[in-house]
Amino acid sequence: MQVQASSFLVTGGASGLGEAVVRGISAQGGKVVIADLNESAGQALVDELGDNARFVRCDITSGDDVQAAVAMAEEEFGGLQGSINCAGIAVVQKLLDRENNPADLDAFSRGVNINLVGSFNVARLVAASIAKRVAASTPTEDNTVNADNGIIINTASIAAFDGQVGQASYASSKAGVVGLTLPLARELARHGIRVMTIAPGVFATPMMQSIPEKAREQLEAGVPYPKRLGAPDEFARLVMHIIDNAYLNGEVIRLDGAIRMV
Repeated sequence: MQVQASSFLVTGGASGLGEAVVRGISAQGGKVVIADLNESAGQALVDELGDNARFVRCDITSGDDVQAAVAMAEEEFGGLQGSINCAGIAVVQKLLDRENNPADLDAFSRGVNINLVGSFNVARLVAASIAKRVAASTPTEDNTVNADNGIIINTASIAAFDGQVGQASYASSKAGVVGLTLPLARELARHGIRVMTIAPGVFATPMMQSIPEKAREQLEAGVPYPKRLGAPDEFARLVMHIIDNAYLNGEVIRLDGAIRMV
């Protein structure tokens, strides 16, 4: 699949990793619908990138919101070739606090709902759009064999494998995203739709910029090589390669400079 001839839905596309992906798609001549809750940042990005970008306000846990984003891609760009889901949150709380009071269940559930259920919600609606387009243009199943018709890329985290104290919601929700990858890839193979997941390590995103400088330096020191935070552009370049490489399917790729959190 070539980015230049394709259109994509990017959730969380107004900032951080998602913004880098949007810029990468635009730079290669692709079309993109930016789905995000930050209207001002999303619209500013559209104004900068021009006619091949659109913005829609979107809560990825809402079926109606995501369907509206998919419909925009269908109407404005003639359909979707894929999605890159970068929207997510980090809920930090211990199971028990200092007084042995239990964690807040609603906070835990919110993280799982956005990170895991939201990823599934985006995948199901994007897959339905691609499958219907493929069925309309290639009515026999034989015509989809080895045809690279679509790509769904989800974002997990190294926390799925190396979860830290206080990351129960975040780590378990991202582990769920990892767990979605293979079953969805196997199911969607008959439509020629691939499913991949990237598990980034510590990246220089707005979320990371909010932590104290000393904590940031400690994280950088923990990366074997290169000894720094990842750049959002490095995440975007991996996304571009996944789109282009049709033999990448059903796999989770750690993008982390070999860091292992302990």
